[in-house]
Amino acid sequence: MSERLFSYGTLRDAAIQRRLFGRLIAGVPDAVMGYRLAKITIADPDSSSGRAEHLIIDPTGDLEDIVEGHVLEVMAEDLRIADVYETDVYKRVRAPLRSGRGECWVYVRA
Repeated sequence: MSERLFSYGTLRDAAIQRRLFGRLIAGVPDAVMGYRLAKITIADPDSSSGRAEHLIIDPTGDLEDIVEGHVLEVMAEDLRIADVYETDVYKRVRAPLRSGRGECWVYVRA
């Protein structure tokens, strides 16, 4: 069964998708509502993105606040892989999509 995972950062990167999931995952443009984009520094020297600065989103509770990105159709195993990839700075939650296609999983500030 497939799941929807919203990506606004490194999970959209083709090289990271290949390394994590063993394939490219096409995304459909959309946005999550009730969040604001920010930047953080990842102190993990084993960060597989190779980047020190990453994007993160914070909940605002205001549905007028939106973060643009892509909805990726993934399998349950892909979610488990992504959970390991994301550091403990992130947690996975459900968020509403601006398109009206329901909710999706998204990584937000823990």
